[in-house]
Amino acid sequence: TDEVRPRVQGLPSVGCGSCSYLAAMYSPVRSAVAAAAPEGKPWDSRFAGAVPHDNNYYFKCMIAGILSCGGTHTGVVSLDVAKCNMQTNPGKYKGLVGALKTIAAEEGVGGLVKGWAPTLIGYSAQGFFKFGFYEIFKDVYSNAVGEKAAKEYKGLIWLGASASAEFIADIALCPMEMVKVKVQTSVPGTWPTSLGAATSKMLANSAETRFPFGSLVPLWSRQIPYTMAKFYFFEKIVQLFYQHVFTEDKSTYSKGTQLSITFASGYLAGVVCAIVSHPADSLVSQLGKVENKGKGFGQIANEVGLMNLCTKGLGTRIIMIGTLTGLQWWIYDTFKTVFGMGTTGGK
Repeated sequence: TDEVRPRVQGLPSVGCGSCSYLAAMYSPVRSAVAAAAPEGKPWDSRFAGAVPHDNNYYFKCMIAGILSCGGTHTGVVSLDVAKCNMQTNPGKYKGLVGALKTIAAEEGVGGLVKGWAPTLIGYSAQGFFKFGFYEIFKDVYSNAVGEKAAKEYKGLIWLGASASAEFIADIALCPMEMVKVKVQTSVPGTWPTSLGAATSKMLANSAETRFPFGSLVPLWSRQIPYTMAKFYFFEKIVQLFYQHVFTEDKSTYSKGTQLSITFASGYLAGVVCAIVSHPADSLVSQLGKVENKGKGFGQIANEVGLMNLCTKGLGTRIIMIGTLTGLQWWIYDTFKTVFGMGTTGGK
């Protein structure tokens, strides 16, 4: 075949032994990019748009992903604290407002922001891989099937690219997610809340806490469907906006209008994401409880009950994830716009 097939090449070590597993994940960046589209060669997804998708483009998308995920998740950490406690102790924390009041009364204002540091670190790492590798895998899969199929089956490309990117991103997220959940759901005074002390204790008690990757499987079960919904429905809603509401050429609309479409599409996609991924999110929260130590995922699910896994804390999570997803896409596309990369999606 004459189709462009980039070769996989490794990237240099990141120079940090504890992060070596992340360094290996960079290799698809090399495999997905060529210096330029060779003349006379068949269609190449990386050069089909107005802005070439080269190494610089992918790296900027990764930086935008850090800002998008790290900042937004940290900004709503109080909602996350309430949501996690509603999932793990629904008898005590019966609603969002009540949960926030109870936590503030028992632990002070600091209790409402506990776990902010692992949230910032973990979700920044996740955003780096999620958004950057989504762009990479979209081009890789589009080139693999060719121009006609890539255009005809855009939805499948979006789903495959987002699932692949999230699979990698969750490996980066998992250790800090486990620290965050443990800090946020432990009875006050039974677990340190500072990042260093909490992480050290998780590691020292790894036989019990299963740190650092004990929650990876339920995290995948939560995040992969969530991200597939997040990216697919975002791209689809943007497409519908430009096909049926803003029907002129996308370039004729102001950046402000385009970014408003981005936010609205992201928020609507976020509502779907919250519903799809909530049962697995509840299971991840349950894993942090002392009484669930040593129990398997199936046993915990049976004890908690499917209805509780699907509904406890769902309203709070819809508000949280809808807002998060809308803001994430808005921040991501704002960054891209500032650097001349344009907003995501279109007809």
